[in-house]
Amino acid sequence: MTSPTIINRERVSLRARVTWLVASCVAGAVALVSLGAYLTVRENLYNQVDASLARKASNTLESPVFDSAGTRVPAAFFALTDVEFALINSNGQPTLPVPELPPIGRNEVAVARGEQRSHLRTDQKADARVLAVAYDNGEALVLAQSLRPTKEQLTDLSLVLFLIGGGGVALAALAGTAVARTGLRPVQRLTRATERVAQTGDLRPIQVEGDDELARLSHSFNVMLAAVADAQDRQRQLVADAGHELRTPLTSLRTNLELLLAAEKPNTPTLSEQDRAEIQADLHAQLDELTQLIGDLVELAREDGATTTRERVDMVEVVEQALERARRRAGDVRFEVDLQPWFLLGDPAALERAVLNLVDNAVKFSPPDGTVRVDLRHAGQGYAFLQVADAGPGIKDTDLPHVFDRFYRSDEARTLPGSGLGLAIVKSAVERHGGAVYAGRSADGGALMAIRLPGVPSTS
Repeated sequence: MTSPTIINRERVSLRARVTWLVASCVAGAVALVSLGAYLTVRENLYNQVDASLARKASNTLESPVFDSAGTRVPAAFFALTDVEFALINSNGQPTLPVPELPPIGRNEVAVARGEQRSHLRTDQKADARVLAVAYDNGEALVLAQSLRPTKEQLTDLSLVLFLIGGGGVALAALAGTAVARTGLRPVQRLTRATERVAQTGDLRPIQVEGDDELARLSHSFNVMLAAVADAQDRQRQLVADAGHELRTPLTSLRTNLELLLAAEKPNTPTLSEQDRAEIQADLHAQLDELTQLIGDLVELAREDGATTTRERVDMVEVVEQALERARRRAGDVRFEVDLQPWFLLGDPAALERAVLNLVDNAVKFSPPDGTVRVDLRHAGQGYAFLQVADAGPGIKDTDLPHVFDRFYRSDEARTLPGSGLGLAIVKSAVERHGGAVYAGRSADGGALMAIRLPGVPSTS
């Protein structure tokens, strides 16, 4: 029996919950105020009744007394028109004839006997306030005033408070509904946009109005949509570029393989040993090109993912390891190295791959017996620069803004092996570590590649 209740609660909309919350808060406040007002008025009305009885008793005791047929009667008795009154003796019997006796009990008799000076009580049976005060010669003056008029006033007051409170709660519910409808309009737009994205994949931003918390939420959602759209565009561009780059070596491979297979068929011209050797060399080169391209694509996809390794990295050690690997395939190219200590938190493998790509790129464009200069220096304000310079042909001014783009290759680089992804991998790795990449000309006229990395100059 509990499951339907839980389901119904979960289906209550946020607007209905806001409305009920506002109405409940107002109802609670109205109830507290009404209760306080009712109790205050009730106390004041009862105090007025008691004060009126005390004043009438005092006036009666102080009023002159005259004899009527041998009976002493206070003159104030003739002014007591709205209360019941009587003079009683120590036995509780009235000493004066009155039209209607007030309630008389043991407390009033005790006052007549002199055991108390006065006594005030509420008689539930008669629904009246009864006051007894000592009188002359062992008598007591008893006054009783009905509480029915007072209770009628309190009933009218409670009805008025109930009607006013109910109206206030109803108005609060209407106001809560209006506020919820207006305030939750951005949330509704956000919900519709989310459903639209889930159903259609449409990443258009939603309209943002105002500058409150909901507007900031909508703005953040638009930023997220823009990031997703950018990621999709980059993914599509990567697939398109990869397909374009793969088409050339695959076409060459297919052509060479078809030529080799055709030469094996009967009644077809045979290939000379020199032609066969040249085709096999082309196949090896194209396979190497495909292998490098696929490896670079995998590495770039890994660089675009989230970093899982975060440890303290010694950049001097990273650069030296990259240089050790680069020297094995550098041939006659020499290295001039000047490294200052630098430490940061990051992924050492990704940073080593970035440095190795920079050094390999410099080696590839260096002339025979050329020199590649590598230096790591502090730049102040918590940053250091790693610069790799060569003495090659350099980079044209038109190519400088694009050298770190994926699959971008200058006219000079198209005749050399490579996939156009090495510097893109460098940029991705450096930016994931909070750094930046730069390209320019070296002092020798060649290319100058620089990366800026945050960190500290020592481990302390």
